[in-house]
Amino acid sequence: MNSEWPENERRKWTRLPLAIPVFVRGRDDQGKEFLEFATALNVGAGGMLVAIRRVLPPVAKLRLEIPSAPIASLGALPGATRTLRARTLRMTPAQGYYMVGLKFSRPLLLAQEPARKKKALSVV
Repeated sequence: MNSEWPENERRKWTRLPLAIPVFVRGRDDQGKEFLEFATALNVGAGGMLVAIRRVLPPVAKLRLEIPSAPIASLGALPGATRTLRARTLRMTPAQGYYMVGLKFSRPLLLAQEPARKKKALSVV
């Protein structure tokens, strides 16, 4: 058992302590669309913790956009994810910001399927 992983931890994946800029898109309580610049403080395959100045509605559905260098948008990095869908799980006020726990709609890492064997063609 890993001593750094608390016994009561409910996450399926560990989180990495990374500071990543992220744009958060969603709708406020009145249904008006918003775009807010935030910082992801830690990221895991199932979600992230984001520091944001805006109060978000409970269980808000959000779109997260991670800015990247132009090369990623040219398709040079296949499989690179820049836009993620998530929902809020919790929000805690902290020194002028709100720490928002988010869960991704789809995990970043999916269990890999076993490689399928190709049938050999016999040439006569």
